[in-house]
Amino acid sequence: MKKKHLHRTHPGIVKRLKRAEGHLRNVVGMIEADRECIDIAQQLHAVEKAIENAKKTLVHDHIDHCLEHSVEKKKGAHWALKEFKEIAKYL
Repeated sequence: MKKKHLHRTHPGIVKRLKRAEGHLRNVVGMIEADRECIDIAQQLHAVEKAIENAKKTLVHDHIDHCLEHSVEKKKGAHWALKEFKEIAKYL
């Protein structure tokens, strides 16, 4: 059985992504309804920002908690640095 880590930010991230998902469906409807391109672009930008913010929150949470936890468990600084480099590329 895989060990589950508790991330206090995950419920908020899920909520934010579900909102973005609904918003994206609305954008698809706007395109299908032949709405103005500027309006569509503006709404796509809002969806993109919501997803970007969710991703940043997830990455920062991982850095703050998972890497700290690994160092405390004495997995070693080398492992923590490797993990940091891997996750930081998504910022």
